[in-house]
Amino acid sequence: MRGGLRWPDEIRDPSELLPQPVELSDEEIEGALALMDTMTHDDLDGPEFRDTYTEAVAELIAAKREHREPPAAPEPAEGSGQLVDLMAALQESVSKAQASRGEDDGPADVHEMPAGRTAKKKPAKKATAKKPARKPRKSA
Repeated sequence: MRGGLRWPDEIRDPSELLPQPVELSDEEIEGALALMDTMTHDDLDGPEFRDTYTEAVAELIAAKREHREPPAAPEPAEGSGQLVDLMAALQESVSKAQASRGEDDGPADVHEMPAGRTAKKKPAKKATAKKPARKPRKSA
């Protein structure tokens, strides 16, 4: 949305945007606090909490500052990139959905698009610029 001046009738009162007040029981509040306690980590020292990106950027900056070659990026481990066959995943998903509904018709049918039925876009017509009418010259 672009900024600009607004008419007074276009400006809403900010109090309209406040959420409605909610009544909570003591059990709901205790449950929410217990949930937060179970999801809280007090010790953030494990290797999964190490910021390797910031460390790599700091090492890159130090190498450039000292006019030396930056460290080489580590090669990804073999097998870390998992290739997924999307059609197989879709077939499996459809089969599971059919089984959950009690429809056991086997795998879903996949149909090829008929040849020659592709949508072709027509090029847009260019608008011609209109020239302003000339004013007649006044003779002196």
